[in-house]
Amino acid sequence: MVNGVVVLGSTGSVGRSALAVLAENRDRFRLLGLAAGGNVQLLERQIAEFSPLAVSVSGEKAARELRGRFPRLRVLHGAEGLDELVALPGCDAVLAAINGTEGLRAAVQALRLKRRLCLANKETLVAAGEIVRREAAVAGAEIVPVDSEQSAIFQCLAQSGPAGVRRVVLTASGGPFFRDRGRDLATVTVAEALAHPTWSMGRKITIDSATLMNKALEIIETRWLFDLAPGQIDVVVHPQSVVHSLVEFVDRSMLAQLGVPDMKLPILYSLTHPGRIAGPCPGLDLAALGRLEFFPVDRRRFPAVALAYDVLSLGGDAGAVFNTANEVAVEYFLAGKIGFSAIPAVAARMLERAGQQRPVALEDVLALIAETRERTKAHIENEVIS
Repeated sequence: MVNGVVVLGSTGSVGRSALAVLAENRDRFRLLGLAAGGNVQLLERQIAEFSPLAVSVSGEKAARELRGRFPRLRVLHGAEGLDELVALPGCDAVLAAINGTEGLRAAVQALRLKRRLCLANKETLVAAGEIVRREAAVAGAEIVPVDSEQSAIFQCLAQSGPAGVRRVVLTASGGPFFRDRGRDLATVTVAEALAHPTWSMGRKITIDSATLMNKALEIIETRWLFDLAPGQIDVVVHPQSVVHSLVEFVDRSMLAQLGVPDMKLPILYSLTHPGRIAGPCPGLDLAALGRLEFFPVDRRRFPAVALAYDVLSLGGDAGAVFNTANEVAVEYFLAGKIGFSAIPAVAARMLERAGQQRPVALEDVLALIAETRERTKAHIENEVIS
């Protein structure tokens, strides 16, 4: 069980849940460092509550203002600030919950320092799975997933490992449009896409859930986390979001991990693995729940899922290209500049030129991400909007 914890992305939905877990277990965990983006007001409240040794923000101006308010606190900023946070003495675990790939370098640095990486950020493995796995193996560091679906697989495999696995089955809530099958997705508004029926999450991941892009990213993440072939990874729609994933073994028996849809559960397990302690969430009342439903994914209506398998087939730079193109497309959708259906279409178009390079170092991936962002913006501005 870990003790000293650094939280990257403390003001996001996962970060806030992580701090709630730490607040309820102050006798077991010590919060050493916090990293946040633009929500400095919330970060200030977190500083006052937890008294960390150091914090990091994205910009230098925000860092200067924080130093003025907390003169005794070590305040860092930028990518270098994240690197310094994960290197804090006494740090045992780093919870990586920064949206997108901004925390990729810090995640790799945490592994190099042999911190337990509690990975809530699926984009890290989607963009740089081969490199991240290599860094973890060289350092002998642990990667413990925090995503509820990946945590479920991790827990189901705790006793047997991946050797006897026939397949894993990720569950998807289906987002707000699964049951509304007559709806033309091209007409979906931002407000409608943000109205998730089950989970409370940040804006970007909520849009990813609505397009099922989050499931596409989890398919790629699953390949790297558990070293599985694409044919061993399946997806079903499960609207109740109670069964978080299932594992089918070669003897055709299945194990499933169930729990209320609350990120505090996988966060707590990532910190206590291989042990368990009493958690903050209520138990499941199966009788009150009544039934659990499972449906196939309509891959024509939600093409992101099929695109994930194209990414795995292409290999090389495809994961970084796919993830970056989606990030940019979601930004444009949230700004009201492109339609909902354009999001997977943009990702598919960017994939047409992927698979030709194989990044061998972290710097290669970061350069590829920057290049893909510019190419995707140009494509959207010149071919989608105009």
